[in-house]
Amino acid sequence: MTWLRPILGALLLLAGVAQAASAQTTADAKADGKAFGGSVIDRAKGAATTAPDASRVPGFNPAATQSLEDLADHPDRIEGAARSAATGNTAIRTIEDSMDNRARFSPQEIKSILARSGEISETPLDYTSGMSVSGSKGNCVPLPPGTGSVGTYMATCNTGYTAEQKTATCQVPLEVRAEPRQVYGYYCVAGSGVDPNGIYACNHYPAPQCTVTQSWPINLCDPYFGIYWGCNSGDLRVDLVSCTAPVEGATPYTTTTETVVTAERNESQCSALAGDANCTLDTEVCTDSDPVTRIVDGVAVTQPCWAWQRSYTCSAKTPGNDCGELEANGSCRFVREDCLTGDSPCSTAERVYECPVPPSENAGQQYVCDGDVYCIDGSCETITREANDEFKDAVVALNAMDQARREFDPATMTLFKGERETCSSKVFGVLNCCKGKGFPLIPGIQFLVMLGCNREEVLLHQRDAQGLCTYVGTYCSSSFLGVCLTKQKVYCCFESKLTRILQEQGRAQLPKPWGKPKTEQCLGFTLDEFARLDLSRMDFSEVYAEFSDAARLPDELQTSELIQQKIRDYYERSSQ
Repeated sequence: MTWLRPILGALLLLAGVAQAASAQTTADAKADGKAFGGSVIDRAKGAATTAPDASRVPGFNPAATQSLEDLADHPDRIEGAARSAATGNTAIRTIEDSMDNRARFSPQEIKSILARSGEISETPLDYTSGMSVSGSKGNCVPLPPGTGSVGTYMATCNTGYTAEQKTATCQVPLEVRAEPRQVYGYYCVAGSGVDPNGIYACNHYPAPQCTVTQSWPINLCDPYFGIYWGCNSGDLRVDLVSCTAPVEGATPYTTTTETVVTAERNESQCSALAGDANCTLDTEVCTDSDPVTRIVDGVAVTQPCWAWQRSYTCSAKTPGNDCGELEANGSCRFVREDCLTGDSPCSTAERVYECPVPPSENAGQQYVCDGDVYCIDGSCETITREANDEFKDAVVALNAMDQARREFDPATMTLFKGERETCSSKVFGVLNCCKGKGFPLIPGIQFLVMLGCNREEVLLHQRDAQGLCTYVGTYCSSSFLGVCLTKQKVYCCFESKLTRILQEQGRAQLPKPWGKPKTEQCLGFTLDEFARLDLSRMDFSEVYAEFSDAARLPDELQTSELIQQKIRDYYERSSQ
């Protein structure tokens, strides 16, 4: 390379100068030392014999000293003076500018890199290759898809029994008949002194077969109806009875034919509901009352109502199970089963599964390259890249410290406190406002509110879908017939996904389990509890997946080519 010759010549010249400078003799050095001592001896004597004077101190400023004495006498002015001085102090401004302009990485900006860094660090040579020093483009290998872990979510389903309430109705028609029949007329005697075994004693003509139509008192020794009854004293009377069937042993005094109208309610349609202990009669209303008078078998019959409708409310336990989809999902792991009713055996239970959140697709293709050539001032170097598997841990540690600073509560001396959030859903119901993470967000709060979810439940759905909430558990909020109808799901939601992971895995280390769903308040860690946590044992892969790709951006190679082109253009212009 011809351009190296001038540089080598300059290096040789410098080497020659260094040799000439080192040719001084011992006598010359002693003479130089005596001359230097003579030039400063007078100043040393003057300093030793002259009284101390602050004005002779190099850099001494009496005005500044007086200002410090004033501040010492008035300490309340120190803070204001410090602020005023800081505005023009170069060092402080340099520090502030550095803090304001330092690089910041949000979870969204560094999402893909850390999810892939583990795979790249396992086999870094698969993604790197060499490049010649001619400045041509190096070989870039596409990064693997962003398949880093994006966390898990708790999916729930129900098994057991559910109680159903339904309304049932039945009809009660009035059945009316007009039928001819024989009517038999008899006389009988009633009162004290009457032989009860006699055929004419009234006890032989009982109701309802026989009906008394007339009654007369008996005078002593008087014959009635041509019959001599005997001279008896007492409260005797004679009854005229009409019987629908002949009385054995007695002779009717008259026999006639009459039309009899009978009206009966036919309750056969309602007998099953009336006999069911789980059904309760609510109402009975007349459904046929016009006209009130009708001709039945040639006879005019008047009834205020001719038919009724009864309404019953019935309840029953029915078996239910909506866990088929989760049980068939091989990627979901069964965690536990919580009884919602508190009875034994449990009538209704909630089964909890841990499932992976489906990964999202990464936009655009990214690469990792090796052997890039950078040329500065005519010197070209080949950059060798090595996979870094510690960057993700450093970023998480920095974020954890930042979260601790922002989420410290001086009032309670705790860190990472969460907010208790709840949502309700019907057991075995179709509408579920509590799905959250693992399920797509339904756009439009108004739409979900129209379906029956309240706004707080919709916001909880969104926060959980973003990975900010931890599922604590479920308790029954309403029941019927000993069966849970509505359940309340409880979550603890946090400021960031990192805080949620610290809470989940930190509680497992302490141990500090979540409380009962009905009373859990999502309290933070005390300073002592947080000091006992070992972050190196925690799995932050869910956070890694949110950091942006820091391995190698595609435009880095293009920047390298532009730099090299400018250097080549410079030498081409210089050689002309």
